[in-house]
Order: sequence, then C-alpha cells, then structure tokens
Amino acid sequence: MTQSLSARAAELGLHLEAAAAPAANYVPFVQEGNLLYISGQIARRQGETACVGHLGAEVTEAEGIEAARLCALAVLAQIAAATGDRLDRVARIVRLGVFVASAPGFRRQSAVADGASNLMVQVFGEAGRHARSAVGVAELPTGSAVEIEAVVALRPLNAPSGQPGQPAA
Repeated sequence: MTQSLSARAAELGLHLEAAAAPAANYVPFVQEGNLLYISGQIARRQGETACVGHLGAEVTEAEGIEAARLCALAVLAQIAAATGDRLDRVARIVRLGVFVASAPGFRRQSAVADGASNLMVQVFGEAGRHARSAVGVAELPTGSAVEIEAVVALRPLNAPSGQPGQPAA
C-alpha cells in the first residue's frame, strides 16, 4: 500500500494543516512535466500568520527557524494537495527559495532557512536534500517573517512506486 505524505509527517510527529488557498491572483502550485512548482508559503498555525516581524528586530533566530519549519510544512501540504497525498510520487525536493524579512544588519538568513531544509531531509531522507537560496528582504505578505517557495521532482502517475529519492524497483 502507498504511504501518504500526511501519514509520513504524522509518523515523525508533524502535523500537516490543509493546503492554503491563494491569497491573490495566482495558483498554489503548477505542474509542468515532472516538476511541481509551489508558490510561496508563509508560516501559519490554524490558518493565521504564525510569525510576524523582522529577524534581528522583533523575531529571534530561533523563532525564525521555527517559522521556516512551518513554511516547509505548508509546502508539504501543497505537495500533498498536488499529488493526492502520495509520498511515492515525490522523487526529490529540487530547490527551496527562502525569503527572510530581515532587519538591517541581520545576516543569518541561511541559519533560518535550515529550519526548512532540515525538515525536508527529515521527511524525505536523501531525496530531501536540495539546492537553495536564502535571501533577506524588507517585507513579506501579512508581515510574515519567512516565506518559502519550492520546486519538486515528481514520478509519473504510472511509474512503479519507490522510496523518495530512490530508483523505482
């Protein structure tokens, strides 16, 4: 039986909220060929922005790392929505783009981004290792401290199942 992405998250003690609806004129994800492009996801708890402010001012580094984890969980929720919650459809997390609302002088965007990167490896193993950008920005939607976009490689629907990142048997 195929394991669901939400079941894998629960197995790791993580909770996937429902995938967020778009907040403006865009779609939450687009699949082109075997690539799934996930629109920017902010940190949410029960549908509300979970971490507001700027790293290095109102938000501590530890809070930023947690916000990045929550963004990564939102990315996983979008992957689940796009794949019918099928873990075996994910071949690899290709890239994360991490945007960190940063006060002047804050230079640890990469450390904040590790909150998301570590979660992807926790969920997908080696297939969760990805290319990444971590960029400091002046402002993000709803005042969010962190926003993350993703590119994910998918297996075709008719491909034999395998573990994420592993060749199908």
